Amino acid sequence: MKQKYLLTLLFSIFLLVAAPATAQQDNSRRPQKTEEAIDGLSIYPNPVTGGKVYITTTKNLEKEIEIFNVLGKPVQKTKLRGKELDVSNLIAGIYIVKIKEDKDIATRKLVVK
Repeated sequence: MKQKYLLTLLFSIFLLVAAPATAQQDNSRRPQKTEEAIDGLSIYPNPVTGGKVYITTTKNLEKEIEIFNVLGKPVQKTKLRGKELDVSNLIAGIYIVKIKEDKDIATRKLVVK
């Protein structure tokens, strides 16, 4: 009886000691952040009310813009040479905007009213 109790106690201690080490290993397997921030990125007005949204950056280079609905379905794709983007074809809702400028990529939430 004493041996079973002692073995159970040792096994329980082993589990307590081993569990944090296992959790720590799982955290190290998380994917690294691959998105590079676009310097000076600004999207306004947000929420959009007039069908136009302005996207500016410090470099102000040509941008590839992709807009997705909340289900992840692409709803608009365009190249933006200036800063004014026409979103009048979008119905009211919440969207995700993916912006690519040079090698930098950023994603932002966009609300259309």
